[in-house]
Amino acid sequence: MKWINHQVVTGVVVYTATADLLLTAYSMAGAILPDKIEGNPRAGNYWSWRSRHRGWSHWPVLYLALLGVSRHFAQGDYGGVMGGELATIGSYIAIGALLHIAEDAVCGNVPIVTPNRKHGIKLFAVGSVFEYLFAIAIVLACYAGRVCAGAGG
Repeated sequence: MKWINHQVVTGVVVYTATADLLLTAYSMAGAILPDKIEGNPRAGNYWSWRSRHRGWSHWPVLYLALLGVSRHFAQGDYGGVMGGELATIGSYIAIGALLHIAEDAVCGNVPIVTPNRKHGIKLFAVGSVFEYLFAIAIVLACYAGRVCAGAGG
């Protein structure tokens, strides 16, 4: 997916779940982290970048580990910033990165079990009108979920 769609979809999903703009912002930063780690495809040889794309930086185990470490610090009696805000930031950056990987898995292959073996489905091509329709559908589904939850609660 394009970065804008990663950020919109991740932001809307996290805001729907939390109703917290700060947590949403952390997750939106995490939503582009896997691609940012790989560097800019326009900065050098595109084909060299492309050969590395969706490699170890898209391996969910790394972000699950970050989430686990962050939750450990959040639940521990470490006091100060480390036990609180940094743990929250780390958690939501990891959540954003994990959502990025899930979003990429519907438009191509990503590593799941090992960083060298990729799996996924290709519902649409990156940058296609179907990608934007997919993002809009997610946004509308989240909005409908919020409306229905508000009406029933």
